[in-house]
Amino acid sequence: MPTADLVSDVEGPLGTLIWVAMPFVVAAGSGLLAAIIMQARMEVALAQQRDGLAEARTLLAVANRNTEERIRAAEETARRKALDEFMSDIRIEERHYIRESQSLLANQRSLVLQERVFFRNIPLTEWLEKEFPISQGGLGRNLPEVRGGESPKLLK
Repeated sequence: MPTADLVSDVEGPLGTLIWVAMPFVVAAGSGLLAAIIMQARMEVALAQQRDGLAEARTLLAVANRNTEERIRAAEETARRKALDEFMSDIRIEERHYIRESQSLLANQRSLVLQERVFFRNIPLTEWLEKEFPISQGGLGRNLPEVRGGESPKLLK
């Protein structure tokens, strides 16, 4: 047997040292092998956790985008509703009458249309007059005449 020859060849203090050191070398080798295997297992577990973390981040990003879109849609709906409510509170009041003006050269009848813009019960503009001639007994224009200014003024 070759191992018996090896053991019988190494005798004395060197042989004793080998027999004493051999278990420590085997233990160190086993420990090193166990450490390498555990390191590999930890790297695999870390890679799996990173994959799970990447999936979770992707899901959170998608959920965040969806939430932002829902918030934008809700804000848009609220703005639209507020504008509709505001526009429903704005109204235009109209009144009309017939004006007859007599001068030396002509008798003129015209329809006067007056308009004013309100927000709820608060007037926003002054009365704007539009005059439309109905009949004319002399010289004059047939175009409508706007009185009260071309652009409405806001009341203070």
